[in-house]
Amino acid sequence: MRVYVVGAGAVGSYLGGLLADHGGEVMYAPRILDEVVPVEQVDLAIVAVKSFDTAGAIATLQRALGDAVGTTILTVQNGVGNEEQLAEAFGADAVAAGALTVPVQLDGERAHAAGSGGLGLAPVGGGSINWLLAAFGAAGLQVQSYADYRALKWSKLLINAMANATCAILDSLPANLVKHPGAFRVEVHALREALHVIRAQGIPLVDLPRYPVRALAAVLRLPSAAARLLLASRVAGARGEKPPSLLADLRAGRQRSEVGALNGAVVRVGKALGVRTPVNAVLTDTLEDIVRSHALWAKYRERPDALIARVDEATGGRW
Repeated sequence: MRVYVVGAGAVGSYLGGLLADHGGEVMYAPRILDEVVPVEQVDLAIVAVKSFDTAGAIATLQRALGDAVGTTILTVQNGVGNEEQLAEAFGADAVAAGALTVPVQLDGERAHAAGSGGLGLAPVGGGSINWLLAAFGAAGLQVQSYADYRALKWSKLLINAMANATCAILDSLPANLVKHPGAFRVEVHALREALHVIRAQGIPLVDLPRYPVRALAAVLRLPSAAARLLLASRVAGARGEKPPSLLADLRAGRQRSEVGALNGAVVRVGKALGVRTPVNAVLTDTLEDIVRSHALWAKYRERPDALIARVDEATGGRW
């Protein structure tokens, strides 16, 4: 099997490494588009770039694979909307959606699993994913097939969004976030808004390897105090001392953020469906403001009350 990976970060290196260790011929795309050369007879292309780089990944694939006939394009990106962009470029039947729930750590050039989890896979169009299930299963991953890629990716969004944007804005690890009732209330309300948007689309939630998403949704429907009690240990323990992705990007000084494909997606879809999402709007706008001007971060770092005040202002205190 010939594999072409776009995005040689932790996830791309991990999946590519697994397939290479089990007989795959794995190639990694150059970061610079002008250095991309045509590659023939690629069976699988893995897209593992940040969601804001999807357009760049499409350009890379078009230069390397042409119209990608005979190639399955698997996106394992966070957030929603990436599958649709790839389907528009290459056709839905060529695209498969993936959700990796294995925590991955990159040590030098080698990526390895830092905990348990698995890989959820779903076709975007009518293409078969049975061979992908077999390939990744043979490589040692726990794999799970899903019929509806939207259910897979929106369920994964719920997990990715949990204790992510709030932690980034406050420059706080999840274990500290759960200690502040007001800040955690912001978190719970943002997740509830996401649930409302998912329900308004008629998309069912599905459990993912390692993550009982439907149980999480049931907990979020409880009163805030009860939800905090039940979620606190789960949220604090899920990431350990590792900062969530949006915080890691902010600390690294990156000038772009995936918040638009997570909380921002909740806001956009909610607006289109007439579902109010004021807390997600505040999280998205605040984090994007900080990304544009890191000097603004001082207003919110380790200051939950400042974030709560902004939510109060945006909602008139009704949240």
